Amino acid sequence: MKLIITLGLAGFLSGLILVGVYLFTKPIIAENKARALKEAIFKVLPGTTDFVTLYNQNGTLVEIANEANSESDQSENIYLGFDQQNALIGFAIPGSEPGFQDIIGALYGYEAKGQTIIGFEVLESKETPGLGDKIFKDPDFQTNFTALQVEPEINVVKKGKKENDNEVEAITGATISSRAIVRLLNKSLDKWQPLIEDYLSSKETKISFSKTLPAPFDSLKGAHPDGELGDDSPCLAGRQALGVRGERGNSNQTATK
Repeated sequence: MKLIITLGLAGFLSGLILVGVYLFTKPIIAENKARALKEAIFKVLPGTTDFVTLYNQNGTLVEIANEANSESDQSENIYLGFDQQNALIGFAIPGSEPGFQDIIGALYGYEAKGQTIIGFEVLESKETPGLGDKIFKDPDFQTNFTALQVEPEINVVKKGKKENDNEVEAITGATISSRAIVRLLNKSLDKWQPLIEDYLSSKETKISFSKTLPAPFDSLKGAHPDGELGDDSPCLAGRQALGVRGERGNSNQTATK
């Protein structure tokens, strides 16, 4: 009987400790993931200093406060990046796909006007060390994603056999991981391209791919931290100009590594 009680208490205490550790580490893990995501946005969209979070609401992209990311389904978020002159850089788009070992999670930069991928960052991977992990460690593989055309569909070719701008050179010895990345990109683009096109069409008189955007947009940098604007806010005209409902991100807010 004493043995049963002892084992029961040990099991109870072990479970209690596990729950306590989980509750303690959960917000830390979430914070680290959010920091990594923000850093990746600026990396896959070279030249970006600010961004707007766009949420897929029943097939329509709507702007939301960047702080609201934790409250929404992040798999339904993409990010619209701008440079210091408020020129549109592109969209940072997340995606995931089974690799050789486990699910690969990534973020890539998409320039809609040229239908081009301009950056790529792996956020989560458990691929084989020395082989599959080259999807984020091999500089040569990363060069596939600096000016990758997405039309027609992206294809995988053997290393050294690339002839077209829509082709990705596979990593020698890690073909499965390389193909997983290409599937991730194609599937993600199938989902997001139509939404992005509709979004840009709806903003065509307000968003331009030229050097500058309408002057009021610059006032978004002074938005109230909670994303709410009073009637006397100098940012109100800027937000109304594009229908932006949330606060813009800023590279200066990115936590130091």
